[in-house]
Amino acid sequence: MKKTIGILGGMGPMATADLFQKITALTAAEGDSGHIRIYIDSNASIPDRTAAILDGGEDPVPAMTDSLRKLEACGAGCVIMPCNTAHYFLPRLVERTELPFVSMIGAAASACRARFPGKAVGILATTGTLSAGLYQEALAAQGAPFLEPGGVEREALMEVIYQGVKAGAPPSRYREAFRSVIESMAGQGAECFLLACTELPLAVRALGLDLPCVDPTEELAKAAIRFCGYSVRGE
Repeated sequence: MKKTIGILGGMGPMATADLFQKITALTAAEGDSGHIRIYIDSNASIPDRTAAILDGGEDPVPAMTDSLRKLEACGAGCVIMPCNTAHYFLPRLVERTELPFVSMIGAAASACRARFPGKAVGILATTGTLSAGLYQEALAAQGAPFLEPGGVEREALMEVIYQGVKAGAPPSRYREAFRSVIESMAGQGAECFLLACTELPLAVRALGLDLPCVDPTEELAKAAIRFCGYSVRGE
C-alpha cells in the first residue's frame, strides 16, 4: 500500500517549498493522479534550532511536536523535515509519535559515498549542525572522508544562510562570502561539497554555481518517494 508524506516544515519556509517542489519533480508520475499525497505544516515560528543547540535558546521540540500532531491528524504515513539542524532533535521527536521518519542525514551521507567514492567531502552547514556532529558521524559510518569548515568559514556560512537566503537578500549580498568558503575548503583538500543546510542548495542555484556537490534536500525527496512506494524519475 502506498503511503502519504507529512512535511514538518517552516525551518525555513523557502526550504520547505524547495522540498515540496523536488518531491513533485522527482516523482515518476505520468499525470496528476500519479503523484504522492503530501501534507505540509510550515510553521515558521518554530524556535531557531542552532540557537537552541549552542546558546540555550528556546527548545523547538514543543512546537515541532505540535506540527507532528497536525500531520498525524491529516493522515500522514511518514514524516520528513527540510532542516538538517532539526535532526539533532529527531530522537526526542521519534518518542512522541508512531509515525516513521525518513532521515535527511542518512540519505545524504549515503549519496556522498555513492556519487563521490573516496572523495573528501567538505561539509557546509550551520554551526548548530556542525557542533552536533550529525554529518560527521553519518559520513564516518559510510566510510567517507570529510573536512569541516574552520571558524572563519563557519561565520561566512552563517552569513550566507541567515543574512542571505533566510533574509531574502539578493545573491550579490552573499556571493563573496560563499565563494570564500568554497575556495578555502577546496584549498584544504575538499573534493566535493555537502550542502548540509537546506538554504544552501537555494544559494547555489541563485548564484549559478557549478559545484561537485550533494543536495540533502534532493536526497531526502528521493528517499521519501521510495519509502512511500513510488518511483524516482530517471531511476
